[in-house]
Amino acid sequence: MERKIDLNLFILYKYGIPRGAVKFEENQILSQEKDISTGQWTEWKVIDKEDNELYEFPLSEISSLIVEFEKKDWVSKDQVNFNSEICYKKYMDITGDLDGKEETSSIFVERGAKKPLDIAIYAGKVIAFITMRRDGCLMLVKKGYENLTPLKDYNDKTLSQANHTVKHLGKFNIPMSDGIKLASEIYIPGDLKKGQKVPTILIRTPYGRLAYLESEFRFVLRGYALVAQDCRGRGDSEGIFVPNNNEMDDGDDTLNWIASQEWSNGKVGMIGGSYGGYVQWAAAASGNPHLRALVSLVTSGSAFIDTPRKGGILMSGMLAWCMLVSERVASPESMNRTDWSQVVNYRPIKDIPEKALNKKIPFWDDWISHADCDEFWKKTDWSIYGDRIDVPSLIVSGWYDDDGQGSSQAWDMLKKHGRKDKHMILGPWYHKANTTRDIHNIPFGNNAIRYDMDITYLRWFDRYLKEIDNGIDREDPVEYYMVGSNTWEKNGNWPPKESKLTPMYLHENSNLNFDIPTTMERADKYIFDPQDPAPHLVDLSENELNVPENYSEMEKREDVLIYTTDILEEEIAIAGDIYGTIYASTSGKDTDWVIRVTDVDEEGNSIRVSDGILRARYRNGFEKSELLIPGSIEKYRLRLTRIGYVFKKGHRVRVQVTSGAKNLAFPNCNTGEDPSFAVDFVPVQQTIYHDAEHPSFIEIPLIKKN
Repeated sequence: MERKIDLNLFILYKYGIPRGAVKFEENQILSQEKDISTGQWTEWKVIDKEDNELYEFPLSEISSLIVEFEKKDWVSKDQVNFNSEICYKKYMDITGDLDGKEETSSIFVERGAKKPLDIAIYAGKVIAFITMRRDGCLMLVKKGYENLTPLKDYNDKTLSQANHTVKHLGKFNIPMSDGIKLASEIYIPGDLKKGQKVPTILIRTPYGRLAYLESEFRFVLRGYALVAQDCRGRGDSEGIFVPNNNEMDDGDDTLNWIASQEWSNGKVGMIGGSYGGYVQWAAAASGNPHLRALVSLVTSGSAFIDTPRKGGILMSGMLAWCMLVSERVASPESMNRTDWSQVVNYRPIKDIPEKALNKKIPFWDDWISHADCDEFWKKTDWSIYGDRIDVPSLIVSGWYDDDGQGSSQAWDMLKKHGRKDKHMILGPWYHKANTTRDIHNIPFGNNAIRYDMDITYLRWFDRYLKEIDNGIDREDPVEYYMVGSNTWEKNGNWPPKESKLTPMYLHENSNLNFDIPTTMERADKYIFDPQDPAPHLVDLSENELNVPENYSEMEKREDVLIYTTDILEEEIAIAGDIYGTIYASTSGKDTDWVIRVTDVDEEGNSIRVSDGILRARYRNGFEKSELLIPGSIEKYRLRLTRIGYVFKKGHRVRVQVTSGAKNLAFPNCNTGEDPSFAVDFVPVQQTIYHDAEHPSFIEIPLIKKN
């Protein structure tokens, strides 16, 4: 007998687990949810069509588009346009079983959207909608067509199955060694029998423990316990919030508490992004034996390599985040401002919170009062405890992640100490990670978004917390995306074994090439005015600081030197970290240096590829500032952000040298005074040398051709 399918019924799958359902009827939208505590479905209810983000899908928009979708030709075309704003391109086919027959659907991906809504098409009709979060994949799938969507990948027999319910044990105030109590929610599988023990997933966050529960219930449904905790001084937890300062000890105490519970088998994994990544490495730095697996997403690193004092410079780009956490509960509205250009110009810098928010941010004062890398900052640097950190680690980041240096630090640390159980995935992503294919009008391939990331997270935990032999430990440890060729590559190492740091030299007449200077070349000069520094092109309210913007207009400034190759006769492929070395002098007692690498296309667009920044007084290390003798020539080496990139034939490679990065970093006052307290900011003359005695250059991780 032929199976009856309700053509209007879509099941909501979160990370491969059915959590709700939607019916798109002619004049209304209905929804129901699956109760995670009972496993039962709720009654259908009518959705207000103005509720455009239920289940994180724009349901009213989908409802209006379904009819339009089915009028389009999805069979003979690889690109389907709806209007000037909506464009779909064919990505891939999926073959699967449908009523005992092998059938094929096609995935079409939305292009040009900040948060794309992808679709699966079968027989000219939409059978699924797909959207992404940083932590995984959400799908609305027409009931009965699951095997013709990315959902089929969750059928892997080695994955923990979602056959449990969720039991809330309640809110617990977990005591720390110093008596402070941290608010924590505890959930266990609802069918856990007396005496039965399971591994635990721990999330620690400054943004509100309840905000992360919905996404992480996936682990409880698959047989893990879950602990969600407010960091010290955040949410309902006691104490004072000093970012990063207490996370090692608090993580250690929390892990010990979890291991002592009757439902715990003593094995704990952690997952989280950004600050939620940092707390994992801090906990690991305690050497706690109960921590058995990390899933580190876009983690922040140490203060002088990443934030808030990257290159020894206080990051103005951190202001949005500071305002977000200026109250005990995260306040997104505090960071969504229209007056950032005014805010970053308030002086002295130390008073900005009071002038912008009419109140102090206590930890801002702590940051201001510690300019050098002293014990205050070293306490927060988990990377110096690498001898204690031996935890299987899955690291995820992107080329345009503004905390990308944190992931680089983690990988370098694990390599240094010979750790074997590590895996890293680097995509064409910013801090929101695996959520878009187009960043600031820069398009990447249709494959830039991966539907399998949350499966990878689950496989990691299954392998190291449940000891399921799923093979993830035998896979190539590094996966990275090559921008330009738009391909995913695998390697046994990072940087790839095939890459070699190769110098490209700065020359007079704005030239850049592989030839080392052999004669005296005329130095280049510019005036750096800290009252009008060259901009770093970002929108502070977006809280994304490393986007691939077009710098062609900025390069017209007189305080930006550029050095450019001839038009490339063949492509140049690079993968790894870029370094910049310059010989320079200044008329000031201190100053800053910015080196940026861009890709110049045939139209003259100059797209940011990588950059780095350094305060001159820290040229010999961040622990002690050493002011300059005005006019003296000094050597500076900057580590730029890592990248996998192909400079195409017909393009040019460009290097920018300047001293300002407004919106990213507060400028140097150039007087030798700490700029955080300064009111007087003076212009200085900068000189860049590139001759036989002082060869300035960048080192690119050139991939050797076979």
